[in-house]
Amino acid sequence: MSPYAVRSETSQGRDRPETPSPTRSEFQRDRDRILHTKSFRRLKHKTQVFIAPLGDHYATRLTHTLEVSQIARTISRALNLNEDLTEAIALGHDLGHTPFGHVGEYAMNELHPDGFRHSRQSLRIVEQLEKDGNGLNLMWEVRDGILNHSKPRGEFLGQLSMEDLSLEGQICRISDAVAYLNHDLADSFRAGILTPEMFPSKVSEVLGETHAQRINSMVSDIVANSWDATGETVTAGTPVIRMSEEVSGAFYTLREFMFDSVYLPESNGTLGRTAEDIMSLLYSHFSANRDEIPPEYGKRSKSEDMAVVDYISGMTDHYAIRVAERIMPGIAAPFMERRVI
Repeated sequence: MSPYAVRSETSQGRDRPETPSPTRSEFQRDRDRILHTKSFRRLKHKTQVFIAPLGDHYATRLTHTLEVSQIARTISRALNLNEDLTEAIALGHDLGHTPFGHVGEYAMNELHPDGFRHSRQSLRIVEQLEKDGNGLNLMWEVRDGILNHSKPRGEFLGQLSMEDLSLEGQICRISDAVAYLNHDLADSFRAGILTPEMFPSKVSEVLGETHAQRINSMVSDIVANSWDATGETVTAGTPVIRMSEEVSGAFYTLREFMFDSVYLPESNGTLGRTAEDIMSLLYSHFSANRDEIPPEYGKRSKSEDMAVVDYISGMTDHYAIRVAERIMPGIAAPFMERRVI
């Protein structure tokens, strides 16, 4: 591996020491622990962007996670970095997402006095909520990558925004965006929200005309412009995972286009507003009726306020709809009319 790769023997380790496995590296063990969690399984019924779509081929939070993992492993392998660490971060990065995607996250952030960020909740899941309140006891670098994978709108690929992360963590951060921009674009075409004529010509000229061409252009450019991370070239300072100026320009143009044309309008549609109403109902109801929260959350959450957040944020879209309908029949009518569940 590259001299810049994170190694188990130089890791900051686990909070609770464990006997090493005779067959797996420490980061392999972390990857496997994440795969076997209930939180990971629930991702299959959590929204990516399009809330409770009727078609079978739209991205879900689970398929997104798998695509991030594939892209991140490709980059990590090409740069001789720690592929097991990269994969563990990628598989765990979105465990804390609410139902209804970012619409649900924005709603929970407004409802809870301490705010809500899915990256912090993902970390909370692996550190505390899984395994009956004991957490998964993951390696420090995996937890750090999960916590810091989120990206603000605008430029996030610069030296200052990346330098505190391991190279493997940086790879997951950039792979997350590569994955969601491309599959969300494909879903937008599928849903008829976008047409090829609306697509920015600058993006096509630089990245290509097809889904496969765009991903290949981004990944190849990241590898070529991050080659110092392999340790095969002499460089001053610590390497950073980056894109070229030309490709990053097209990348940011695509990202802003998706925010303006898809992400924000989707939040304001009928289903988006209904999702917000459901989140508000669930939060107010379970805040006032905490005895209705499954008793295991008392042990895992370690506070009544956080039990409300942990319970609701862990729901799948379908379960949140069913619970809301039980509390207030008719509130989820737009979903029920579409025979979502």
